[in-house]
Amino acid sequence: MEPIHTKEVDQFIENLNDHTKEITVRLREVIFQTSPNVTEEMKWGKPCYLENGLVCYLQTAQNHVNLGFYFGASLKDKDNLLEGTGKKMRHIRVKQLDDIQPRKFSALIQEAIEMET
Repeated sequence: MEPIHTKEVDQFIENLNDHTKEITVRLREVIFQTSPNVTEEMKWGKPCYLENGLVCYLQTAQNHVNLGFYFGASLKDKDNLLEGTGKKMRHIRVKQLDDIQPRKFSALIQEAIEMET
């Protein structure tokens, strides 16, 4: 099944600087490759991904993109990829394309999806 990209997220990505745009596009691909049932929408000023509930989000900054998990504190994170100290949320800070580890990121995304079902 082809992922359903929303116009709002397309527009958001289009307005990013080249470095951040490249990372955001690749992370978006990893999210959609993880599950064909993920949907995206703009919430709280950032692309958010849902499947039976909140799964993850992309938070862009000038020189990096955070792949964030709403309930990241509850994920097993066997590869110790997650950062953050909040009660619930955690993120992976991606500073360059080479930082993206599709299999490991997908495992966390899948675990987040399974928490919501």
